[in-house]
Amino acid sequence: MSLPAPAPDALAASQSLQQLIALEIEQLGGAMAFSRFMELALYAPRLGYYSGGASKLGASGDFTTAPEISPLFGASLGRAAAAIIAQSAPDIIEFGAGTGKLARDVLTALARMGVTVNSYTIIELSGELRARQQEALKDLPQVRWVDGFPDSFSGVVLANEVLDAMPVELVIRKDGTWARQMVTVEEGEFAFIQQPLPEQLALQVLRQIPDADHLPEGYVTEIHPVAEGFMASLAGMMKNGRGAAILLDYGFPAREFYVDQRTGGTLMCHYRHHAHPDPFYLPGLQDITAHIDFTAMALASQDAGLPVLAYMNQASFLLACGIGDLLLETDPQDALRYLPQARAMQKLVSPAEMGELFKVLVVGQGVDLPDAIVQADRTHRL
Repeated sequence: MSLPAPAPDALAASQSLQQLIALEIEQLGGAMAFSRFMELALYAPRLGYYSGGASKLGASGDFTTAPEISPLFGASLGRAAAAIIAQSAPDIIEFGAGTGKLARDVLTALARMGVTVNSYTIIELSGELRARQQEALKDLPQVRWVDGFPDSFSGVVLANEVLDAMPVELVIRKDGTWARQMVTVEEGEFAFIQQPLPEQLALQVLRQIPDADHLPEGYVTEIHPVAEGFMASLAGMMKNGRGAAILLDYGFPAREFYVDQRTGGTLMCHYRHHAHPDPFYLPGLQDITAHIDFTAMALASQDAGLPVLAYMNQASFLLACGIGDLLLETDPQDALRYLPQARAMQKLVSPAEMGELFKVLVVGQGVDLPDAIVQADRTHRL
């Protein structure tokens, strides 16, 4: 694996995080759940990937998200948000707001539609990203930042590529049963070992994975207890209100997630626009993600009392929101402006790009979604 070398100060920070993780592994008796390793690698104070100061998004970062590709993405979400706000409250919460680009594009689109937003609240765990957001959005007085869920909420919730950054449990099919992937230290390097599943995790494997006992020996996959807990918290926040949460991420329904061919799971790391599968490479300097089991997310919301309103791929959602009409607001004769936006839209909706891999889950209550979104619904595929 040939990846760009880190700067000396970044390498030193990663080494400090590795020492911190190794010490905790020693204190735990020699093995740490992978979910804890991933939590520390991403969120350890001052050293974790999202807690440190390095750039995350864009050309100088490690990956690019849909809002960075085109303002058409945020404008499309703005149309969906307007319909929800009209039936609930003029308030928006965004989890994990990246550079602030989505917030600006959504608020710009709503203003153009004559929709007033009283508050746009951002919940952001990354200090580096929060600082970028505050600088980028300083001219928008309705934007504010908080550290956690409010007790109750009515309005619109947005979460673009948030679930995939939550720690996952890794499990492996071994000797005819399931075992938990643990992290240990061998000859100064992190390595996997296996331990029996705790009872709660064993029950979750059976509940989450269709035909779990028929998958092949050596099969590795992810279980998503933290993301399911997030969905339950979201339901608790919205249970006494009216509104909807729109969650966009890459993943599959359960019957497409746990298939024989996906023997190594979906865990992936992103470092300087290089994707690779090694979660132990330079902890703290790379993103670690896993695809989302949307069936599990839908059930977690539903079980906590917040119904599923819609599910579909990103292409269907953006087209139902009118992204094609938004593109045509730029004169096709103006090639210098139109062609870049047309190429960006193609990337967002093409099945070969983001259109199929990325899915949209909408949960909520007390509101009706626009007819075009209802007609595109594929909840039956969950």
